[in-house]
Amino acid sequence: MIAGTVTDNRVPVIMLLVAGQAWPGVIDTGFNGDVELPDTLRSAVYPRFIGRISSVLAGGKRGEEDLYLVEFPFDGQIVRAEGTFVPGREILIGTQLLGQYRLEIHFPDRTVLLERVA
Repeated sequence: MIAGTVTDNRVPVIMLLVAGQAWPGVIDTGFNGDVELPDTLRSAVYPRFIGRISSVLAGGKRGEEDLYLVEFPFDGQIVRAEGTFVPGREILIGTQLLGQYRLEIHFPDRTVLLERVA
């Protein structure tokens, strides 16, 4: 089980330990991939290039990105996930990574709970 919080801006966040450092992981239910990682974590997750992908972002904006298979620490284990790299300091957690989890976001109490169900 992973517990998190809802920020003042109503963003559900969990903290993740990657490369010996705590990183904010934003739960993004509008992102149907696995993960989007800060460039600074590239060497820590042993990326293997898969290919180029086309993405459709909010508002219909399209873009192309390099996609990698990464070894990502999540819920006490290392999972193989598909990820992209971007500038910044946040990790985006997409719905594909959460396929085995129940997600509960309680906005009034400002709590987030991820519980593995499979």
